[in-house]
Amino acid sequence: MTEDQAVSSLAALAHVQRLRVFRALVVAGFEGLTPSVMAEQLGLARNTLSFHLKELAHAGLVTIEQQGRNLIYRAEFSRMTGLMDYLTENCCQGAACEATGDAAACRNC
Repeated sequence: MTEDQAVSSLAALAHVQRLRVFRALVVAGFEGLTPSVMAEQLGLARNTLSFHLKELAHAGLVTIEQQGRNLIYRAEFSRMTGLMDYLTENCCQGAACEATGDAAACRNC
């Protein structure tokens, strides 16, 4: 992941509603969600949801698949993993570390 891609992803997630939408898609997993289900789950107006989904898609954080009349939105897990890898690439001063516990603290830090 490049620095520009990381900034784009972080900027897209730096909004409460978009973060909630993305988290809902992560929970849904590879099955994904339709906009109508997301709107109902999150209590968002469809036009507002559409705007936030467009921003997440532009940042590469969600994918869209048409199934018949429905659009299925899914979290782009490879992009999410890439962002996490980018953010933690040099943790523990570059030494190998292993996340443990609920706080995911580094053992070697």
